[in-house]
Amino acid sequence: MAESTYPFDETAIWLARGRMEPVKQFVRSWNQVFLMRVEDGERQGLAIYKPRAGEYPLWDFPRGTLCLREVASYRLSRALGWPRIPPTVLRDGPYGLGMVQQFIEADPKANYFTLQESQRANLLPVALFDHLVNNADRKGGHLLLDPEGHIWAIDHALTFHVEPKLRTVIWDFAGEPIPAPYPEDLIRLRGQLEAGQPLQQDLARFLSLAELDGLRRRLDHLLALNRFPHPDPQRAHLPRPLV
Repeated sequence: MAESTYPFDETAIWLARGRMEPVKQFVRSWNQVFLMRVEDGERQGLAIYKPRAGEYPLWDFPRGTLCLREVASYRLSRALGWPRIPPTVLRDGPYGLGMVQQFIEADPKANYFTLQESQRANLLPVALFDHLVNNADRKGGHLLLDPEGHIWAIDHALTFHVEPKLRTVIWDFAGEPIPAPYPEDLIRLRGQLEAGQPLQQDLARFLSLAELDGLRRRLDHLLALNRFPHPDPQRAHLPRPLV
């Protein structure tokens, strides 16, 4: 899937330059998360804002990098054409620099466990992407079902670690061959991650060189294996909580 088939440029521009006003704070989150109203000319809507200053410190992820990883995940998904991740930008807000992401109206009762059977084909690119970015926190509630029946993947703060960290509820495809057209997309991505390429330079704004090397290694492993990996029996492979 070419990048042009994933047309969210206008939304990203709107998120980056629109005037933001807080609507409410989600108080049950570990990190500070706000629902914002964004206005730019005639366009207005809602967005999620996660300020860097409100990130909960973690022992295994460098402080102040979670918002960067969310933006990098979106940029990578745009290059691949999958999975659906809401347009995400890094910008200043009322509480400082942070991640701003388009708010998706979604069925509040839907999650991975309610979608597992009916949306299997649409869960596959999410599972493949999580292997690629080393997602340490794919909970069931991090999948949204919009009114048109599209699945959106959210919450990519714990990604791109240099050590194996994959924890996900989506192990449905373990051991299965990676079907077309995904291997072709991964091969194309490999060239885009070479030093000096525009995508590599873009991701280097948000990730360290070691993290980019780790991304290339995981990509090479997926291409060589051409199957979805099995969970590592030597380490935890499910997030907590599951939803």
